[in-house]
Formats: sequence, C-alpha cells, structure tokens
Amino acid sequence: MANNYAGLRSTFNDDPAAGRRCAERLLSIREQLEELRSRKNDRSVLLATWNIRDFDGNKFGWGPRLPESFYYLAEMISCFDLVAIQEVNENLKPLERVMKILGREWDYIVTDVTEGPSGNGERMAFVYNTEKVWFRKIAGEIVLPDGQMVVANKRVTVKGQKDVPPTTIEAKQQFARSPFLVAFQSGWFRFSLCTVHIYYGKDSGPELQRRIEEIKRLVAFFAKRQDNATPDVDHLGSPENFILLGDFNVVSPEHETMKALKSKGFKVPDAIDGDKVRAKGQHFYDQIAVRVKDSRFKVVGGGMVSVFDHVFRDSDIDIYKGSIPAEDPETDKKFKATTLEARYKKWRTWQMSDHVPLWIQIETDFSDDYLREVVSDS
Repeated sequence: MANNYAGLRSTFNDDPAAGRRCAERLLSIREQLEELRSRKNDRSVLLATWNIRDFDGNKFGWGPRLPESFYYLAEMISCFDLVAIQEVNENLKPLERVMKILGREWDYIVTDVTEGPSGNGERMAFVYNTEKVWFRKIAGEIVLPDGQMVVANKRVTVKGQKDVPPTTIEAKQQFARSPFLVAFQSGWFRFSLCTVHIYYGKDSGPELQRRIEEIKRLVAFFAKRQDNATPDVDHLGSPENFILLGDFNVVSPEHETMKALKSKGFKVPDAIDGDKVRAKGQHFYDQIAVRVKDSRFKVVGGGMVSVFDHVFRDSDIDIYKGSIPAEDPETDKKFKATTLEARYKKWRTWQMSDHVPLWIQIETDFSDDYLREVVSDS
C-alpha cells in the first residue's frame, strides 16, 4: 500500500499555500520514484539505508523540521520494504509522526540512546512494512567481548592535576555508537540485519585509524559468529545470512575504510559497488555489505535516491527564507555559511538530510528450489 498521508489536510489548515505546495511536491516525488515503486513485488524485498540528519533534535541550531518535511521523508521511505535509519534522536515523536503518515502496515524497532560524547545522543532504527517483512523476535546491540574490542589512541588527563598536560594512551573500547542487529525474514529469505553509524573523527591520524578499526572489528565479529554458529537452518538447510548497512564513513572505494569493510568475506553487491550509483562528488559514507552463505541469494538491482530534485530545490529559496537562521550557528569559521544561498543549502539538509537513501533489491522467492528438492527426494 502507498502512504495514507494522515493529517495532510488538517496539518495545513492555517497555511493552505504550504498544503498545496506539499501535495505538489509529493506528486513530483512520486513521479520521480515511479520506477522504483514499480519494482515492489511478492518475489523480492527492497532494502535501504538512510542517515536522516539529526532526526529531529535541533542540536545544531538550524531549527526544527517543517511539517511538510515529514511527508517528504515518509514518501521516500515508502518506496522500500525495510529501511535502516541512523541519527534518530532521543525524542521518538518525530519518528512516530513519520510512521503515522506511512500507515498502519508499517512498524519500527529502535535502539536506546547511545551515551557518551561519541554517541551524540543517537538511536538507530529499522522501519519496515509488515506486509513484506517480519521480525524474527531477535534483536540486540553489539557489544564486543574482551580481546575483540576497538584499539585506538585516547588522550587522557590526570585527575586533580590541571598543570599536567594530557597524555596519549592506547585504549580498548566499544563502538562509538553500538551497532544494532535484528533478525528478519521476507518471503523465504532469512537474514540478520545490522545497522551502524561508524565513528568519524578526522580524515587522518589516530581518529581515522579508530574509524578503520571499528569497521575491522565489526566485520570480524560477524564473520566469526557466522562461521562458528550452531546450525540454524530453514527447509533447504541454509545458514544465517548477515547484511551490514548504514553510515560506515567510507572515504572512497580504494580507501582503507572500504578495504576493511570488504575483509573477512563481506562483499558489497555489484549493483551498488564503487561509483556505479553515485553522481560525481557524492560521498561513499553509506554502504551495504553482505556475507551470505545461502546459494539462492541474489541481488537484482540497486541504486540511490536523489533528495533535492523535487523538494527544497535551489529555486525555492524565496519560499523558505523566513525559516532559515539569520546566521549560521556553526562555530568553526572554516565551515560557516556567510550568504543566504549558502545558509539555505545547509538548512535544507536539516529538513531532509545530507545523505541520500542507498538501496538494493533481493530475491526472496525460493519456491522452485524447495519443490525441486522435494522432487529429487522422491
């Protein structure tokens, strides 16, 4: 089913012009994504990952999302069957607002807030269409055992000695944001899905090494789990399949971050590997990697969804200038936007996101395989 657009009329009772604009933009999104929606069928599952920037905390001072933005987010999510979402904030009311727009056949599973300075007060979530995907009653955040923890340099100060300069020590620690694993099934395909938001830090030095180390520890953890697992099989004797997806903060296809992701037997599906689905200048942060032992597994498509082709367009600046902060709240002068146009382009990423949805389509109908197995047993 498509969205039910709950509250679309009543939301804009006091601003009918905004209501018309929202409906017009939704029609444009639907036209843009018609080919993607047409892929939906009962023989496959459309799986996506999307980092929805600071959803919806206003921690960075760019103002809350406008009512229309929730409809645009829901419209894009509804094109898929299951979406991993990063940067969900403590207050779940914005997520629940999107769920209401999506309709009653949609549900979600969400983590607790990640504590600590690197956690940024974030949650991670899975939003899924219950008519296509079902929760297999297994969920948990990944905690590394002793001996497998992330090893990284950490600056520490001596308590009570203000005059003693900080020193750098080698520390063993958990992930900055705990990866979230949930077991799902769609059709015949059973899989454990783990969403992540890997530590970013800086582009070089110890903080980059921590980022690489987190990815290495993550893939090693799941490779070991899959290889050492007690058989847990379906009718055809298939083992558990692992899919990692989310914001890995991968620098480029050739970078050590990507090499780490593709280690230990994990693969990025060919349909989205490298720069195949990315426009010039788009980053490689978001990735989907699989370690699947099911011989029936097949990815039949993949891509990315453009966000600002039909909403918050460059030409819409005059419509929204009253909602844009008069000054960029950024404290680092190097990144501070000094013109209205520059502030608008930053502001709209807090309405939608500075990331775009990345997706793959996986075949899930293994009926013929099962029936052939029955025939061969006769």
